[in-house]
Amino acid sequence: MASIHREIPLAAHADAVWDVVRDLGAVHTRFAPGFVVDVKMEEGARMVTFANGLVAREVIVDVDEGARRLAYSARSERLAHHNASFQVFSEGAGSRLVWIADVLPDSAAAILGAMMDEGLKASSAALSPDSKTKPS
Repeated sequence: MASIHREIPLAAHADAVWDVVRDLGAVHTRFAPGFVVDVKMEEGARMVTFANGLVAREVIVDVDEGARRLAYSARSERLAHHNASFQVFSEGAGSRLVWIADVLPDSAAAILGAMMDEGLKASSAALSPDSKTKPS
């Protein structure tokens, strides 16, 4: 199983970043606009449409308010296994966003890792102090 670990520092306070991450239906408007173009909520899951045309059903495993952690999983014909989490940590006056994904087959890691990099670029821009979609 391939494990992909990405993290970025953010100027926004951890509570403000967590408020955006935990807003499950607003990935396309608050968390990663441009990378995600639509989200439709379902019972215990969300259908996420990415800018590259990929549509994924993400099952929400846990939203841990105390740990500021969101865990989810996805399955498709290309992925035998996928689970991932976002976690927000306080860091000085700002925060650190950590995204970890575990995936099978291992060969999917290169594509998924590249998508995660693009997603974090969008999140960094959306969560920056001068962003029009900045955290409230």
